[in-house]
Amino acid sequence: MTNKKLSPATLCIKAGWEPSKGEPRQVPIYQSTTFKYETSEQMADLFDLKAAGYFYTRLQNPTNDSVAAKIAALEGGSSAMLTSSGQAASFFAVLNLCQAGDHFVSASTIYGGTFNLFAITLKKMGIDCTFVDADASEEEIGAAFRPNTKLLFGETLTNPAVNVLDIEKFARIAHSHGVPLIVDNTFPTPINCRPFEWGADIVTHATTKYMDGHSTSVGGAIVDSGNFDWAAHADKFPGMTEPDESYHGLAYAQAFGKNAFITKATVQLMRDLGSIPSPFNSYLLNVGLESLQARVERHCANAQVMAEYLSQCPEVAWIKFPGLPGDKYHDLAQKQFTKGRSSGVMCFGIKGGRERSIKFMDSLKLINIVTHVADAASCVLHPASHTHRQLTDEQLIAAGVQPDLIRFSVGLENTDDLIADMEQAFASIK
Repeated sequence: MTNKKLSPATLCIKAGWEPSKGEPRQVPIYQSTTFKYETSEQMADLFDLKAAGYFYTRLQNPTNDSVAAKIAALEGGSSAMLTSSGQAASFFAVLNLCQAGDHFVSASTIYGGTFNLFAITLKKMGIDCTFVDADASEEEIGAAFRPNTKLLFGETLTNPAVNVLDIEKFARIAHSHGVPLIVDNTFPTPINCRPFEWGADIVTHATTKYMDGHSTSVGGAIVDSGNFDWAAHADKFPGMTEPDESYHGLAYAQAFGKNAFITKATVQLMRDLGSIPSPFNSYLLNVGLESLQARVERHCANAQVMAEYLSQCPEVAWIKFPGLPGDKYHDLAQKQFTKGRSSGVMCFGIKGGRERSIKFMDSLKLINIVTHVADAASCVLHPASHTHRQLTDEQLIAAGVQPDLIRFSVGLENTDDLIADMEQAFASIK
């Protein structure tokens, strides 16, 4: 089977696992920590990376690898790995290139948990991050780079501000400074956007969101395009190009080519930090992936209806959704996303400010207040009170989070029912 010839809808079903005669149609759950071999030499070759195979699930597992291969095919990448969460995916993607004394640049309007990881936790490890306005000029963003800068990071569609990243612009900036562009593609998913086609080098996902789609499993993924030339920038990336003494002097870029980044992340970071998903969680993720195309299309269609409704509500002070013609990012979304679809997520504010927005949320009956997004069920969240409450007012504004902002993730319900729920909530706050 040649994945490049198949459509995303078909890859959702077929990629990653091809059963032979008498084998199960679904990916088997290899719920085992260890794998047996017949000789000590066979095991030694695995530990030396001289042979491919499985020996301990902390490094690799057949269920996990099959699902990772499906995500790689959907993104058009060379290889991928699964992690225990989206946060772990972002952490591993950065740590695979940076060490104490290094620096990287990130868009400021990113998920609050990722902002905290970059601004506080990585700083404790000696890795500095400079945050930039993603809408600034290439010259302004380029001014944030230093001799020790190792990567540029952004979100395709930001959480919760739903700003659209100009991936081509960010790729030009990163490559002009000899570093890769890492893009979190959680909200659009590869159904709506494939960042590699716009110049990104590495993609991360919180598979917890649309890929799982049913609030069953926390997880993450890292996908490598295989396109970044590590050898051409060997002085910046010695970890990719110089011998690794923990593997008898093996150099990843030379030994593994287009799979070097994921191999290094697996045999170094997963080996030492162990943020693996359980095989059962990967199985559940695969079940979600099979319906990803159909669900994303429905999420986006429902979101368009709800955005158009909210844009006409007299109680709504403002709304942000790239699918609306008047939105700041509408033209970029039309260019960069499949059929102009971004995701099922939008944000809006209620006239009267923060307290009235909270009262509106508390009045909803069908739409859930949960710390989640991109679920089959519609849900809302007040980031300033919940996910971003650790940020200062200045950081909130920099992250695009206004005090009255309500993040609305439109689910798969009938939109007439969702509108009726909002109508009664609006009536209750008059």
